[in-house]
Amino acid sequence: MTVVNCPTCSAKVEWTEKNKFRPFCSERCKQIDLGAWAEEKYTIPAANPIDDALDDDSAA
Repeated sequence: MTVVNCPTCSAKVEWTEKNKFRPFCSERCKQIDLGAWAEEKYTIPAANPIDDALDDDSAA
């Protein structure tokens, strides 16, 4: 059986079909994570494609 850490509270969680909240340990931790996404607390770093396109155009 696979055991993972809850992304919110780090509690050990069994990765089984009977755990309907996986990878979270509970509905509460699942909702906390959803709230963090809604408040834009998570970001994905990326290069600015507009700046990259401008640099490519000026080189031509």
